[in-house]
Amino acid sequence: MALRMKGYRKRVCGTGIGGTYKVSDLMKVSSNPHVRSKVTTSSIMLAVIIALLPAAGFGIYNFGIDALILIAITVASTVFTEFAYEKLMNKKVTIGDYSAVVTGLLLALNLPSSAPWWIGVIGGVFAILVAKMLFGGLGQNFMNPALAARCFLLISFTSIMTNFECDTYTGATPLAAMKNGEAVDILSMVIGKTSGTIGETSMIAIILGACFLILLGVIDLRVPGCYIASFVLFACLFGGHGFDPVYISAQLAGGGLMLGAFFMATDYVTRPITKNGQYVYGILLGCLTGIFRIFGPSSEGVSYAIIIGNLLVPLIEKMTLPKAFGMKGGRKA
Repeated sequence: MALRMKGYRKRVCGTGIGGTYKVSDLMKVSSNPHVRSKVTTSSIMLAVIIALLPAAGFGIYNFGIDALILIAITVASTVFTEFAYEKLMNKKVTIGDYSAVVTGLLLALNLPSSAPWWIGVIGGVFAILVAKMLFGGLGQNFMNPALAARCFLLISFTSIMTNFECDTYTGATPLAAMKNGEAVDILSMVIGKTSGTIGETSMIAIILGACFLILLGVIDLRVPGCYIASFVLFACLFGGHGFDPVYISAQLAGGGLMLGAFFMATDYVTRPITKNGQYVYGILLGCLTGIFRIFGPSSEGVSYAIIIGNLLVPLIEKMTLPKAFGMKGGRKA
């Protein structure tokens, strides 16, 4: 062994028979990640855009040309804001990764079709400039930009963001009707022929897009599965209806629960990276949504639940970080 090590040391030092060798020729040292994949950010974002098309398409069909215009303006505002900021700051332009398109599309699907066009512009600028770029861009934001913008708009323009009346629908949303003790049509809620935001009404369209992402391996069921299951359990325990299939079905099909669970709670940047942390995160979101919907003044609560969950992700990751090999209780075994 000593002779072998000596010979190896000579070859490395450049005195071997084979000629001159350098350490760099034998050991290539580079920064992480060392395991690479052909999957890129742009391919993932493109898959998310495709998965959102059924919900967006049904929203346009359900609410008409106003929904299409609002979607187009909101997406254009997010893309232009990212492009303009990076140009002004002399940074590499990253609109080619489609993340700004995803943010704009998600934000638009969370807006009522009756909202004026400038709501989409203000929301798009806030999502990209404040919630994303000022924190370092993609991968550095600590909360979902689309939901951050929606919460900002809800606080700033409450009457506009909660006005779901349009040419097609004039009544309250199904969740608001349920909170007032009124009966709702479950089948219409599953199909999507109800009032609400552009992309949240059709449970079928959202599930189709989610299945597409699951089959591609873009998302898994850890976060959305725990989210939905914990919300159902919470609603059964504290909703005042027990295990009522009609009530539970209406809660699942109404509002932004499905859209949030599959398309926003699963955001790679703002969810925990540990597997156990993702389970905890999903359960937390389900309980928070249940608290907001059942005990809060509003009939909805998905956006605020996910935003609060985003803020707690560092703590969740710290609590669920696996112990290093050879460590026990934070000390060497």
